[in-house]
Amino acid sequence: MPKNKSHSGAGKRFRVTGSGKILREKAGKRHNLEKKPSKVTRRMTGTVEVAKADVPRAKKMLGL
Repeated sequence: MPKNKSHSGAGKRFRVTGSGKILREKAGKRHNLEKKPSKVTRRMTGTVEVAKADVPRAKKMLGL
């Protein structure tokens, strides 16, 4: 069987923790920030865990 290549875009978007959880950045903090309330922009900062349903696909893309 040939090896599967890891998805190069997924490698830039996801990070794997020491315990094996997959983290991602929150979306929506790139542009049009003047229109968005400060409360919303603060909520969009930081990293969160990938949803449980998306973990198998993310792992496959990362080659885990």
